[in-house]
Amino acid sequence: MTQTHVNSGPPVPAQSAQYDLSTYKVVPRRYYGRYVSAGLIVLLLVGLAQAFAKGNIEWSFVSQFLTARSIMFGLLNTILMAVLAMGLGVFLGVVVAIMRMSQNPVLRYTAGGYVWLFRGTPLILQLLLWFNLALIFPTLSFPGLFEFKTVEVITPFVAALLGLGINQGAYTSEVVRAGLLSVDSGQYEAAKSIGMPRLQALRRIILPQAMRIIIPPVSNEFIGMVKMTSLASVIQYAELLHNAQNIYYANARVMELLIVAGIWYLAVVSVLTIGQSRLERRFGRGAGKRN
Repeated sequence: MTQTHVNSGPPVPAQSAQYDLSTYKVVPRRYYGRYVSAGLIVLLLVGLAQAFAKGNIEWSFVSQFLTARSIMFGLLNTILMAVLAMGLGVFLGVVVAIMRMSQNPVLRYTAGGYVWLFRGTPLILQLLLWFNLALIFPTLSFPGLFEFKTVEVITPFVAALLGLGINQGAYTSEVVRAGLLSVDSGQYEAAKSIGMPRLQALRRIILPQAMRIIIPPVSNEFIGMVKMTSLASVIQYAELLHNAQNIYYANARVMELLIVAGIWYLAVVSVLTIGQSRLERRFGRGAGKRN
């Protein structure tokens, strides 16, 4: 007669019955690293506040020049230049991105050379080159149609627009190209199967889907463009920082005028940040909800 052995699991020690978990006290974990880092940050902020409070800063000058006519004119020029340069950069970026994805090797290598050149040289160098273009081309002419002196055409405004916009186009083209590549290749094939031309497919099908990828980095680039306009002060463009410098050259209130410029930069960037978040939510609707 055979015996059946039933495996009922590992034996439970008899002594385990005498342990009552309710008698244990729950002790929260101590995060000493967090406490120390938070304390250091608070001390640093207090030290900075005391330094600005006790420093040689006349805060009345800050409030006086915050809405000065020259400052407001510079702020308007900063916003105008940022919008125009970013518009030029986005236009060039889309065109160059399409060129880089073209089957034509001439277009592809030309676009690659453009990106290589303008991403590989400092922006301030490009601004200076555009501003001094008359040293290479004294006149800008087209036989039988027009002829102008370059110094009359390449004003600080035009030089800043060309330098900032063309430089931005090189960076934006890579963002747009990444967005286009993120769209499933089947979309291209579907558009091709119904006889839709390539450019029309890009405009009607591919670009709308790629906008969800393109919008966040391009919006961030626009915020950066607002601050990059300050580099145009080296070619005498009357933007915010340039006008603030002109004022403190006259009254020697350097820190006060720099604080004024900083306040306005922060204000503009804060407004744009809010707009960026809303724009991202708009183009991100429906993302991640596909089955």
